[in-house]
Order: sequence, then structure tokens, then C-alpha cells
Amino acid sequence: MELQSSGGPSAAGRQGEAASVLRTEGLTIRFGGLTALNNVNFEIGRGEIRAIIGPNGAGKSTFFNCLTGVLRPTSGRILFNGEDITGLPPNEISKKGIARSYQITNILPNATTLENVRIAAQSRRHGWSLFRHYTAFGDIMAKAEAVLNSVGLSPKADELACNLSHGEQRNLEIGIALATEPQLLCLDEPTAGMSTAETHDTMELIRGIAKDLTILIVEHDMKVVMELAHRITVLHYGEILAEGTPEEIQSNPRVLEVYLKT
Repeated sequence: MELQSSGGPSAAGRQGEAASVLRTEGLTIRFGGLTALNNVNFEIGRGEIRAIIGPNGAGKSTFFNCLTGVLRPTSGRILFNGEDITGLPPNEISKKGIARSYQITNILPNATTLENVRIAAQSRRHGWSLFRHYTAFGDIMAKAEAVLNSVGLSPKADELACNLSHGEQRNLEIGIALATEPQLLCLDEPTAGMSTAETHDTMELIRGIAKDLTILIVEHDMKVVMELAHRITVLHYGEILAEGTPEEIQSNPRVLEVYLKT
């Protein structure tokens, strides 16, 4: 178990940036008198599946929002592939290679499944043109079809997104994120509201796409966390309480006291 203090970059961070895809240094965000994140030093290795857990109000969503440009930190730095991306707007951070899904499904309900993914792919590769139809971009259609296949939605390519099941809509959102060709995929409650079968299928999907990605996941379902994550970071009152493997987290007295309650 690694218990991280509030002072200075983590030991892993001092080893250099080559093995890590993302790192934060002293990340802090305040809303008036409330400190939502306090001096967070965090690092995720390339190819890792990392889970972030913690009680409600621990700072998980704020942390995601800082990483993806929704919120600007009060102080500290965010480094992606060694480049300082602190304070960049969401569209610029997306272009750098960070994508996210949301706790509430964020899709185009009246577009087809294929169109949802195609639009995301086109935004990354070509942008918009008044004079060329999207079918003129063969690479876009090939990319969209490949993404749908990777998330198991090829049979539903021509179905309106609003007609998909809840689990299929959540997986479509992952597909939309994948279509932007990220290096780091941030998943916010990817199995929320799913049946047991849908949760199992989504876990298998995440394992499959993780072969080519680094994945950061916020998830309340501890079974999902413990089975998916290589390592877990526990947030508590905006600070890192502990980090370690699933086995280490499950046996950490401080984590048991403030969160797992077992």
C-alpha cells in the first residue's frame, strides 16, 4: 500500500514522464471557501486501468472535470505525455488525446448509432466542410464502423440511438469517445443503472479496449472496481487517502474506516 502525503510530487512522478501518460502536481481547486481538491499528486501509467473511488463529495467528479478542461484548477499542474495542459479548454484537451464519457448518457438520440460515432470521428480527422459530404471521407466511415464493431454495436448501426437499451447507449457513448482516437479514456460511472448482464458485458468491453488504451474510471460498484482496476486511488475530502492494488485497498484500515465500511 502506498499512502501519499500532501507534499511534493509522488515518488512515481519523480521517476520521469516516460512511463506515465498523465500526472498532476499539487492540483488544487477551490470554490469560494470550499476546497474541492487539495494538493493532489497523481500519476497513471501508460496502459493501466486505474479506478478512482471515494465517498460522495470526495472530489472524484471535480478531478475528472479538471483533467478534461471543464474546470480550471486554482493551482497546480496537469501534465499529459509530459506537456502542461493545465487550463486548456475541453476541445483542446480532446485534441491532445483525452476523451471521456459522462455519468448521464451524452449521445445524439435522434441520430443513428453509426452517425453518432461518425460525427465524433469526423470531428477529429477532418472537421466540417460545406462542400463535401461525409461519405467522401472513406477513412471516416471505416473508422466509425471499426469503432462500432469494437463496442459490439455493429448490428445496431442503423438504429436510432434513442431506441437502444440503456446498456447499449452507455456503450455507444464509449464508442463516441473511442472515435476521437484518445490515448487516455476517462469513464464516469460506466455501469450506472445497468443490469447484472449489462454490467458484465461492459466490463468485458472495457477489458478489450484497454489493450490499446490507458483508462481512468470513476465507479461506485466495488465489484466492478475490484475486478477491472490494476490500481485504485482513494479520494477523501479532496485529498488522496491511499493508493494501491485492489487487494491492498481492501485491506487498508483507513480506507475501510472512511469508505468501504467493512
